[in-house]
Amino acid sequence: MRRVAVALIAPLAVTAALLAGCGSSASTPTNTNAGVRISGAAGKAPKVSIPATKPSTSLVTKTLVKGTGPVLASTDSYLANFQVYIWRGKTHKLVFSSYDSTPEVLPVTIGLTGLQSAMSGQRVGSRVLAVLPPKYGYGAQGNSQIGVEPTDTLVWVIDVLQAFTPTQGASGTQITDGGGALPKISSSPATGPAITIPKTSPPTKLVVTTLIKGTGAPVKAGESIVVRYVGSIWRTGKVFNDNWPNSSEPTSPPNVFTLGQLIPGWNTGLVGVPVGSRVMLVVPPAEGYGKTGQKSAGIKGTDTLVFVIDILAAANGATTS
Repeated sequence: MRRVAVALIAPLAVTAALLAGCGSSASTPTNTNAGVRISGAAGKAPKVSIPATKPSTSLVTKTLVKGTGPVLASTDSYLANFQVYIWRGKTHKLVFSSYDSTPEVLPVTIGLTGLQSAMSGQRVGSRVLAVLPPKYGYGAQGNSQIGVEPTDTLVWVIDVLQAFTPTQGASGTQITDGGGALPKISSSPATGPAITIPKTSPPTKLVVTTLIKGTGAPVKAGESIVVRYVGSIWRTGKVFNDNWPNSSEPTSPPNVFTLGQLIPGWNTGLVGVPVGSRVMLVVPPAEGYGKTGQKSAGIKGTDTLVFVIDILAAANGATTS
């Protein structure tokens, strides 16, 4: 299910030309797509009724429940529960639902121009419907990863849970920036943490250091969390993974990860850390990728890893504030 969620947005490299190509069109009472009906309370899995007839070519967007939280800016991303249906001819099928797994983070500025139109200016707490004919969705190429054909219409129902700015990181009390026998961490709001590895041998056991202590609820074992992070290799000092925005991806969203499904150092090292914190994990091979390492990332089976992780939220809605 997680792979399906990633496929929904992963192919959508947003360009100025793509965003300029389509606009929103008003729905009318005779518009077939306006016949989509949603029932049920916001925050819970919706009941979706789609007409047993061929969809029209008009974009339909509706705010079903108007939230009272912050307004989504074009550069923001948002934590959401959502369902996606494929509407093909007179039939439809559910292709993804986060309500039976965990919420996901989506960028407001996205290659699905109809969805971007639907979500721009929405407030946290809103429930939104977006009916996207092909030209407002995946276009003539479709999306083979999730079975969307070039002629398919998509129906999205989205509950907006939280918003995140591109540079949003840990917010709390600064405890330390590391140093000494441990890596030293510096930071810029625009680029996130930078890791400087000392010229000494790494620790042989997992080290968990709270750099900034947040004020949120402690993270629980098995919980899903929203994070920004940077990972580097002690041996080389090189960054091998980083999800902070950069010049080529200025609105890159944070990730949602579930403890218990990650490397051991994350699964155990983040339990009990308050939401809003920045934590440094020094992860020996046994707590990382083991003896096999991760060749594609340049990680050997003997490599110790260093992660700096900002815990922005828990999937149950606990925030950094």
